Amino acid sequence: MYRMGLLAVLRSRYKQGVIGIMITASHNPECDNGVKLIDPHGEMMEQSWEELATRVANVQDDELEGTIKEIVQQYNIDMSVRVNILIGKDTRPSSPSLAKSVIDGVLALSGKPIDFGIVTTPQMHYFVKCRNTQNAYGIGTEEGYYTKLVSAFKKLRGDNFNNKNYVNKVLYDGANGVGAKKIKYFMKRLGDCLEIELYNDAGIGTGKLNYLCGADHVKSQQLFPTGVPNIPNQRCVSVDGDADRVVYYYNDENNKFHLLDGDRIATLVAEYLKELVSTCGIDLNLGLIQTAYANGASTDYITKTLKVPVACVSTGVKHLHHKALEYDIGVYFEANGHGTVIFSKNAKDKLNEAAKNNKLSEEQQEAAAKLLALIDVINETVGDAISDMLLVETILNAKGWNIQQWEQTYTDLPNKLLKVTVQDRSVLTTKDAERVCVTPEGLQEEIDSLVEKYSKGRSFVRPSGTEDIVRIYAEAETREECEKLAAEVAQKVYDLAGGIGAPPIIPQ
Repeated sequence: MYRMGLLAVLRSRYKQGVIGIMITASHNPECDNGVKLIDPHGEMMEQSWEELATRVANVQDDELEGTIKEIVQQYNIDMSVRVNILIGKDTRPSSPSLAKSVIDGVLALSGKPIDFGIVTTPQMHYFVKCRNTQNAYGIGTEEGYYTKLVSAFKKLRGDNFNNKNYVNKVLYDGANGVGAKKIKYFMKRLGDCLEIELYNDAGIGTGKLNYLCGADHVKSQQLFPTGVPNIPNQRCVSVDGDADRVVYYYNDENNKFHLLDGDRIATLVAEYLKELVSTCGIDLNLGLIQTAYANGASTDYITKTLKVPVACVSTGVKHLHHKALEYDIGVYFEANGHGTVIFSKNAKDKLNEAAKNNKLSEEQQEAAAKLLALIDVINETVGDAISDMLLVETILNAKGWNIQQWEQTYTDLPNKLLKVTVQDRSVLTTKDAERVCVTPEGLQEEIDSLVEKYSKGRSFVRPSGTEDIVRIYAEAETREECEKLAAEVAQKVYDLAGGIGAPPIIPQ
């Protein structure tokens, strides 16, 4: 952590802007911890500097000073520039001591650390962007963050708290983390505008961070989190440990679990934005960005029903975010619930003009005003669980939908995730946004022939970024076919990519 403090100062001087450091391990268990560096526009640090971070983290102690000097020379960094480094942390017991190490690293290179204490990861991204835009994006304080989002949400909601089948109440699983602490500030400010019942609230005796609760648990286990009451057809939402992921879900009257993940949120948002842009009559380029993990049914619905262009990129938020910048309005969500919407300067300028243009109809001006308010509800810098929840609640209220109506827009294809342990993950390489396997030779052909056997079948494989395993994704028209396809592809990976341990079991 000390070394990441050093690196942040170097990055800040190189970019000539404020850099952020967030101490968190996100959706991982409470015993884990980590660090995220945030670039001046509030985005994740660029990939070339991620490689530098790995190098600085792993160099021997006696080589650290020399490595820092090499980076200074390579990037021609002016070490006399005074810089500010914003620091935040989540609620893990290890976070305060790690924050102290980061601060020591910042001070060692004469940077100025500004400690924001316990905050969500999206709040840190917001603070960094505010500082670097001289508060044009918003006021770079917690109060400024709450005021911006809540004011815009209330403006959109008006006095119509309930609408048709939409009921103004949501059960909120805070994952016993910082998302639980910060939602309390929203609850106070929202009042009756949105009734939020908080569970897993990080209080004494409520349980460990992310343990049997939180967005990742709900998504991966397809189960209700512990601590949240099981009320049939009640809309529920879970965030993860640092509040940058969100998923919705409910149990029906037969106690069957229903998940509405990042794919569902993306389609809901894209459909609503398209309606408003169409009403405005403004020519704006709207696109939706997914990864190969997006359910095939969602991609079909977006392209064929909504007729919104879809781009597929490699796994990882930085790839999605970068692609979204190519559109006037770029919507991106990973299936795990991490995502946001980005509006170009062109889009904002055109909407501001339209909202004031008296030559347009009242309906057109109202649609433009709604889009401008939506921009303020959205945290454009990064996936923000609470901001995304407010966006979803705004859209459901506007449509007068309950959670079942939202789910009925399309039917997810059954899907399965498996992993195979291999001797060396580097033997497997991919292309086309990880959808096509290049090596080992012959594996893609085997996958193609297996997929052809199943109706609506699709499968791809990709190496893990951190360990010697290969991840397998499969989907098909029925649950049985999906399970079999996933196992058969896993078997081919095991055979051709150097699988170790027990081989996959193919269901009969």
